[in-house]
Amino acid sequence: MIPATNQRPAATILFIFGGSGDLNLRKLTPALYNLYLDKYLSDRFAVVGLGRSNYTDESFRERLLEGVQSFSRRKNGPDDTWKSFAPMVSYLQMDAGDKASYTKLSDFVAGKEKEWGVQANVVFYLAVAPQLVPGIATNLGKLPLCGDKSRVRIVVEKPFGRDLKTAQELNALLGGLFAEEQIYRIDHYLGKETVQNILALRFANSLFEPIWNRRYVDYVQITAAETVGLEGRGGYYEGSGALRDMIQNHLLQVLCMVATEAPISFDANEVRNKKVDVLNAIRRIKPEEVKDMAVRGQYGPGEKDGKPIPGYREEEGVKPDSTTETFAAVKLFVDNWRWEDVPFYLRTGKSLPEKATVITIQFKPAPYYAFPSEATHSWQSNRLTIGIQPGMDIRLRFQAKRPGQTLAIDPVEMVFSYKDAYAGQEPEAYETLLLDVMTGDATLFMRADQVEAAWKVVTPILDAWESETPDFPNYAPGSWGPEAAMQLVEKDGFHWMMK
Repeated sequence: MIPATNQRPAATILFIFGGSGDLNLRKLTPALYNLYLDKYLSDRFAVVGLGRSNYTDESFRERLLEGVQSFSRRKNGPDDTWKSFAPMVSYLQMDAGDKASYTKLSDFVAGKEKEWGVQANVVFYLAVAPQLVPGIATNLGKLPLCGDKSRVRIVVEKPFGRDLKTAQELNALLGGLFAEEQIYRIDHYLGKETVQNILALRFANSLFEPIWNRRYVDYVQITAAETVGLEGRGGYYEGSGALRDMIQNHLLQVLCMVATEAPISFDANEVRNKKVDVLNAIRRIKPEEVKDMAVRGQYGPGEKDGKPIPGYREEEGVKPDSTTETFAAVKLFVDNWRWEDVPFYLRTGKSLPEKATVITIQFKPAPYYAFPSEATHSWQSNRLTIGIQPGMDIRLRFQAKRPGQTLAIDPVEMVFSYKDAYAGQEPEAYETLLLDVMTGDATLFMRADQVEAAWKVVTPILDAWESETPDFPNYAPGSWGPEAAMQLVEKDGFHWMMK
C-alpha cells in the first residue's frame, strides 16, 4: 500500500520482460508515468523494456507515449513532462530463451549503479505468457545479483498455474531460485482503491465491525460482470475459463478482504496470514455437491443494442465445440465462528448486461411487528454495497420515515463516492502495486500458500466439470447468465443484487 508518509522508493531499476507487449503499453508504463507525475519515483529510476522486437530507445519511447495518450488516466503532465520522464525509459533487445543474453541485465545494473554512485533495487517484471515464466525465472535465478534478497524482486502475473498441481510446481520452482520475500505474485484487483478500503471500512469504524458476522449478516455477494466477449483473447481464454480466470484469484481474494479477522498490525505477513486463514476455512465442496453449489455457462450468438453478437464458439481462437465456460457462479461457506452458515455467492461472466464489480453485504431483516402493516409495504433490509468498478463508492441502505402525516417507511441510501469526496483522480491499481513492489511492501501480493489454498477451493469444481459435457451454449449475450445461476440463490430465498 502507498505509505502514509509518501515515502519514495530507493534507487530502482525495473526490467519488464514482454516490454513491447500489451500489458506494458496499456497498464505498466501509464502507471509508472503517473507515479512520476505524483513524485513517487526515485530520482534514480530506470525502466528497461525487454523483448525480441527491433526497437531503438527512441522508437520504444514513442510507442509507449502512444500508450500513455490512449490508456492513461492522465494523457500528459504539465509542461509536457513526458520529455523529462522519457530519458528514464530504455529498450534492450534480447531473446528470453537465450541463457547467454541474461548477462546484459547484470551489465546494465552495474553500469547504472556506477553512474548513480549507489546500489539499486532491481525488479524483474514478467509481463509474459504463463508458459514463458519458468524459463525466464530459471535464467534469472542463475544471475549472482538475484541472490541479494534485500534488493532484488521478481513479479509474476496471473494466471499462477492452471490448477493446484501446476501452481505447486511453479511455487516449488520459484522457491528454489528466490526467497519467498523476493516473489511478488500480482493480482491487480487488490490494488483497486475500493478493495483496499474494505479493511479501513471494517477496522477503522466501530459502527461496522460489531455487526460484521453471522448474527447480523444474511449473505454476501460478489459480482464481477463484463459486457464484452473475448476481445481477441480466444487463445488464452480457451485454456482458462471464468472459474480459473476470475474466481480462483480475483474474487476469492476479494472474499478474503470481506471475511478476514482483524490483523494485529498491517505487517505484510500478518495481513496475509489472516487471508490464508479464510481460504483454509472455506468449506470444501464434495464431488456430489458441485451441481448444487456451482453453475457454469457459455454465451451463444444473439443480438445486443441492435447489433448481432457472435457466440463464444464463433470467436477467433475458440474450438467450435468448446466446453470452456464464460460464466461461473459458486456458493461458498466459511466455516469459522464469524461466518458459520452465511452463504457467500460469487459470480462472474462475459457478455452480460453491464460492466460492474460489486460487493453486497446483506443484513438480516429487523423485526417490524411494532409498526402498522401499512407502514412496511416498502420495507427492505439494511444493505451495504461496495462498488469497485466502474464507479467507486460505498452505499448504505437503511429505513427512514417518509415525510407526511402518516407513518410510512421507505428505504433510503447514504452514499460515499470517491469522485465526489476527493479532488483529482484516484490512482490506478497498477500504480499502487508497482509502488509497493519498489518499496518492498508485499501486503497486497499473494504468498505461495495463499495461491495453493485458493486452488484447493476451486479444484473439486474443476474436476467435476471436466468429467461432464455441458449443454452449451446456455445463455444469450446481454442476459445475466444461465437460468441455473438465478436458481442458485433463489432456492435459498434470495436473489442476485447489483446497486
